[in-house]
Amino acid sequence: MSATALKWMLAVLLPCLALLARAADPDAALLSAARAAQPAVIESLKEMVSLESGSANLTGLARMADFVERRLQALGAQTERIKVTRGPGAFMVKGTLTGIGRKRIMMMAHMDTVYPVDILASQPYKVDGNRLYGPGIADDNGGIAVILHSLEILQAAGWRDYAQLTVLFNPDEEIGSIGSGETIGPLADQHDVVLSCEPTAAKDVVKVEGLLLGAAGTAQVTMEVLGRQSHAGVVPELGRNALVEMSYQILQTRDIAKSVAGTQLNWTFSQAGSVRNQIPEKATVSADVRLFARDGAERLLAALQAKVAESRLVPDTKTTVTMVVGRPPYSADDRARELAKKAQGIYAELDGRPLGLAPMTGGATDAGYAGRSGKAIVLESFGLAGFGYHARDEYIEIDSIVPRLYLMTRILMELGKN
Repeated sequence: MSATALKWMLAVLLPCLALLARAADPDAALLSAARAAQPAVIESLKEMVSLESGSANLTGLARMADFVERRLQALGAQTERIKVTRGPGAFMVKGTLTGIGRKRIMMMAHMDTVYPVDILASQPYKVDGNRLYGPGIADDNGGIAVILHSLEILQAAGWRDYAQLTVLFNPDEEIGSIGSGETIGPLADQHDVVLSCEPTAAKDVVKVEGLLLGAAGTAQVTMEVLGRQSHAGVVPELGRNALVEMSYQILQTRDIAKSVAGTQLNWTFSQAGSVRNQIPEKATVSADVRLFARDGAERLLAALQAKVAESRLVPDTKTTVTMVVGRPPYSADDRARELAKKAQGIYAELDGRPLGLAPMTGGATDAGYAGRSGKAIVLESFGLAGFGYHARDEYIEIDSIVPRLYLMTRILMELGKN
């Protein structure tokens, strides 16, 4: 085990161990209801996987929107379809429940997956031991299932200890929430607490289920080089090869994020030229950027622009660097960390079951939009435990269903009390 892995495990597990000695008994009625709900959760997951709701699949997303809206209406929620501002996904689905308490609570998950149409032909839903497999089953069908079935359990228990309970399902998280992010932020600001339901990593991978305290923001950097065309065989020396200059600038800047705290950059996509026998006059390359600090985008862009201005390999070429900032970074504040500790206590009620608190992930989530202003308490990853996200054989662990339902129902009740 590496020193980094050991440090992470200690950071996650030591707080869990401290809770074991003072763990309370579980709420027997909620735990029994969570166990009884497991078969229905599995059926919901199977149905959602069958809908094939990829981010660009308008038909599948429409079916998913119908599915979640019906389920919210069955809970007595007032539902609304909110049109996204741009992108392929058509609508967000919002459900609102009015209670008799004081807190305004929001729960959110996303309806879209990364998979193409007809993916089930090659990656079908299947059960294998403790795993349920299916495209999008963890990210984020599992989060939707936790929300819907937790609310069913609480409704059956007669729980209404909230002023307003809002559920939001968006159709474009996997493409940066480009049409819903600016709705999520202001809506979250109207609530006291936001519980986001991205998946937690499978125990096969990280040993304990958990919650997430930090997630990267995103941006895209584009570098464009302009040169001059010429015949590649007859007079190549008259050209100014934009491809060669671009390659030089990629090498110059590939490690630049290491000197800009709170940022990460990887060049991932390039394009140059159109025919074999012509010196290319234009070349472009794009980079995936992850931001762990709120001012990271500005500092990284400035560093990139300064670096490409320092030197060039091909004379008479011009290099420009631009950045488009996407989802903001998410960082749990002190209030969210206190709520996470409460969640650890709730998990410990289940025979001392540990709950890890992951400090950061390079994956971006909509918690960044929800927590951007700092008004609401935002905590991430209340979904089911799974792995293989965005890849072949994505799965959830069946034995995470009951504890995640128990966690969500108990924490909602605790929030209502306070």
